[in-house]
Amino acid sequence: MNNLEVIISAAQDKKAKGIVSLDMRGIDGSICDYFVICNADSTTHVESISNEIEEKLIEINNQKPFRVEGRQNGYWVVMDYGDVMVHIFLTEARDYYRLEELWGDVPSKKYESYQ
Repeated sequence: MNNLEVIISAAQDKKAKGIVSLDMRGIDGSICDYFVICNADSTTHVESISNEIEEKLIEINNQKPFRVEGRQNGYWVVMDYGDVMVHIFLTEARDYYRLEELWGDVPSKKYESYQ
């Protein structure tokens, strides 16, 4: 499985909400191929999703993140896997920052997620 597939599957396993991927490959100077964005209603759930993603990528692809930021507060965790950047928001943070609207012109895909 590629990193994107593993990330989506891990987020679904932990019942992340509003899972979407943004295809950044058509953007000149993009720092990654994909953004994955999802949210959760508690900081504990945000942490659980990020832990599951990290564990599954190590287990399946032997891939550790280059960097992880935000775990200390659980408000907005960003995980850098080189080809994929994962953004896991607390629901109110996602509603406030509306990250996907910044990239409204790139192809996106919504995934089945916990409602």
